[in-house]
Amino acid sequence: MWRVVGLVLAFLLAGCFQQPPFSPADIQAKRFEAVPGKAVIYVVRDYPDLTDDQASIYLDDAIMITTYPGTYYRWETQPGVHRISGFAGDSGRISFNTEPGRIYYVLQRLAPFMRFPISHFYLIAEPQGRAAVGRAVLVGGQ
Repeated sequence: MWRVVGLVLAFLLAGCFQQPPFSPADIQAKRFEAVPGKAVIYVVRDYPDLTDDQASIYLDDAIMITTYPGTYYRWETQPGVHRISGFAGDSGRISFNTEPGRIYYVLQRLAPFMRFPISHFYLIAEPQGRAAVGRAVLVGGQ
């Protein structure tokens, strides 16, 4: 009798937990592998965020992505100074120097402000960065 009750409870509890949608690209990006001769930059937006709005951001005014709460993106770049900035009315930005073979983690927080939300970017340490990326889903990771 207790076994049956235990099994029923186990199935009910298992139904409460949803697995995140892992794609092959997401799994690969979460290996956190450095690239020889290049810098790797992760930008991650935790869930929950201060707003659920989407945010389009640029890397060096050239590569644009759109983030949502609970998402991240991984860029492989040439070493040097890079800038991540908001798009249109989003005046948030951060600039930092990168070195070859290193991985950088940037946390994005989106705060509501008048008509346009504003991104706030923070360089964070590797343990916090890995944990935040581990909880998130790759933007555009099919």
